[in-house]
Amino acid sequence: MKIIDIYIIKKFLGTFFYSIALLSVIIIIFDLSEKVDDFIEKQAPLSGIIFDYYMNFIPFFVNMFSYLFTFIAVIFFTSKIAQNTEIVAILSGGISFWRFLFPYFLSALFLGIMSYYMSNFLIPHTNKVMWEFEKSYIKDPIKNEDMNIHMQISPGVFVYVESYNSFTDIGQKFSMEKFNEEGELYYKFNSDRIAWDSISGMWKITNYFIREMTGNHESLIKGRHLDTLINLTPKEFTIIVEDIKTMNYFELNKFIEKERLRGSRRLPEYLIEKYERFAFPFATLILTVIGVSLSSRKVRGGIGMHLGVGIALTFSYILFMQVSNVFAALGSVSPMLAVWIPNIIYGILGIFMLKMAPK
Repeated sequence: MKIIDIYIIKKFLGTFFYSIALLSVIIIIFDLSEKVDDFIEKQAPLSGIIFDYYMNFIPFFVNMFSYLFTFIAVIFFTSKIAQNTEIVAILSGGISFWRFLFPYFLSALFLGIMSYYMSNFLIPHTNKVMWEFEKSYIKDPIKNEDMNIHMQISPGVFVYVESYNSFTDIGQKFSMEKFNEEGELYYKFNSDRIAWDSISGMWKITNYFIREMTGNHESLIKGRHLDTLINLTPKEFTIIVEDIKTMNYFELNKFIEKERLRGSRRLPEYLIEKYERFAFPFATLILTVIGVSLSSRKVRGGIGMHLGVGIALTFSYILFMQVSNVFAALGSVSPMLAVWIPNIIYGILGIFMLKMAPK
């Protein structure tokens, strides 16, 4: 590694961490001013505010905007050294443009690996701590009053609940059906109401009837009250998309397989979260290539011109990503393809811009 490599790496990483640290402080100040009334009203401890909330908020914020600030950092300092004719001197000294890119790739790879680790292991842990603090001192407990819930709780076993209230743990119009390997219905359980008993870990059933079919024989059992075990807990009804942000890589994969078995209608949203955790770190490399190619040429307008075009490209990337994710959530596009489409398109753009960059 030569002096020029160390120089570029220090400029790249230094600009990145300085800019994101500066914005983090600004965001924390605004967030504190918005939530200070809640902290005072609910008597949140100072240590909890600092260590449980804001110290765990910083990794989430840094990772969320890492690819954006990577792009801005590259454009800012590369445009600056281009305006000072340093790049012309480097290329005139016999260093090829591809060799000039080496420290950029090295820095981007470091930031990409850091982002991957944070997304899959560090942030899920910090989110748990941060959101537990929010539930206690900022937000009210989550209530779920979803309607017409269908799920598969084990192979061949399907349940339906017309409505479920997570605050009272009571469901209305419950049914459970069991099918054999040939796909024939042999068991059906219906009730007007189910309620979770947290002490016994059982469901209290009200006004139920059970039908069992064996060949040509059918039996019917009716009753008013029944306490029974079902392979189902209240947590199954209160899963929200934000919950998966507290799961690390291995927990998320297990959860997705379980939701796939249940036939969850939110499976595309969970898959989007899974694929984003790898696609976003990869975007760091792509945006670095675009940033260097864009800002390595000395132009009239200087740093301001480069920053303006770079920020426009970055926000177009974010917009493109959000639109493709909406199509994936609606089932129109495969979640993996939807997450990677922006990277593919901007990767092609990066290759084109590399060819156009000064050599």
